[in-house]
Amino acid sequence: MTTAPERTADLYPTRGAEEVLIERQDPVVWSAPGTEGPVSAEELAGFDRDGFLAIDQLIGAQEVAEYHAELERLVGDPAMRADERAIVEPRSQEIRSIFEVHKVSEVFARLAADPRVVGRARQILGSDVYIHQSRINVKPGFGASGFYWHSDFETWHAEDGLPRMRTVSVSIALTRNHDTNGGLMIMPGSHRTFLGCAGATPKDNYKKSLQMQDAGTPSNEALTKLASEHGIRLFTGEAGSATWFDCNAMHGSGDNITPYPRSNVFLVFNSVENAAVEPFAAPVRRPEFIGARDFTPVR
Repeated sequence: MTTAPERTADLYPTRGAEEVLIERQDPVVWSAPGTEGPVSAEELAGFDRDGFLAIDQLIGAQEVAEYHAELERLVGDPAMRADERAIVEPRSQEIRSIFEVHKVSEVFARLAADPRVVGRARQILGSDVYIHQSRINVKPGFGASGFYWHSDFETWHAEDGLPRMRTVSVSIALTRNHDTNGGLMIMPGSHRTFLGCAGATPKDNYKKSLQMQDAGTPSNEALTKLASEHGIRLFTGEAGSATWFDCNAMHGSGDNITPYPRSNVFLVFNSVENAAVEPFAAPVRRPEFIGARDFTPVR
């Protein structure tokens, strides 16, 4: 007689009848103290405390030009626009994001495997890593929509099946981030509290949520509580700057109503020891171009 495989324990229940706040059950920095890597001990301590690490210049001006030209090529490609990995802005009908960009572009594949990038991910997560998600975000001026407040882990846990908080993201600026053109905002320290959202996940929720988030959205009361406790940090900087942030950091960005575009490449690294299982709070998995099922380590 055979038995069904044991269900992975759910440490972070969400999408139930009520919103819940749960203390984080996982480390923030997984590597042992003194582990060598591109992140200094002081920077690791700051990441552990705040949930983010800002770097003034991760890549140089010539590299920025190369990656921005590749972004423009992809956004202007009619075949790419027709691809399901391209997400269109509801109001302007312009491309908002292109997912799985490390697979559609050799240029961005090289960036994802760059030691300056993947080395920091390995050091923070204490293991080899694979790419759970990658995309380029295009936020042209004069009305591009923002991304409402959310924890990435809440979605990746509920809809992709990531069991633990052992995932880190990096946003690399390909245009200047002003304090007015819809830059990234994070609540420092919010990564230590998991906010389980109320409400069930509709089938194929990703088709709507990638344009306008609904399921997995925190309440105004919870956001007010977190902001009162932690404050809000707005990230600005020149093209080539980067922000690393923990998967559970509460973050978002506003609309861009200025004339100044804001574009970035966004890479999500997950530990190979934290491979996705079945979704914890969704009827079906999201497509692989959004939540990878190829757990091959980045080399």
